[in-house]
Amino acid sequence: MVKGLGTVIYRVPDLNRAKAWYAAAFGQTPYFDEPFYVGFSIGGYELGLDPGSPDKAGPGGSVPYWRVDEIHTSVRHFVSNGAALVANVQDVGGDIKVATVADPFGNLIGLIENPHFKLA
Repeated sequence: MVKGLGTVIYRVPDLNRAKAWYAAAFGQTPYFDEPFYVGFSIGGYELGLDPGSPDKAGPGGSVPYWRVDEIHTSVRHFVSNGAALVANVQDVGGDIKVATVADPFGNLIGLIENPHFKLA
């Protein structure tokens, strides 16, 4: 029934600023770019930016985790692009490592290095 992560939508107070930040941080340009929504296609999944509820931007209790090849390099990349380190790299067992950063708008971005799953 469930086939995996499909879309993660972050609420942002400034769509143009968020679009520029996510394009730089993820090294992608949006495939869908409208005043009401911006969508990026990243590794077979969608990252969406929603300016519709700017008062609800920031951490909401859940963290979507994006798969990466090398977590230390990925954390440095995001931090160098203006993300704040929330939780440093942690080995959670089975050679799986996770970390969490926050975008400039307070949204949490989880990063996961899991050698048991191949990247798309």
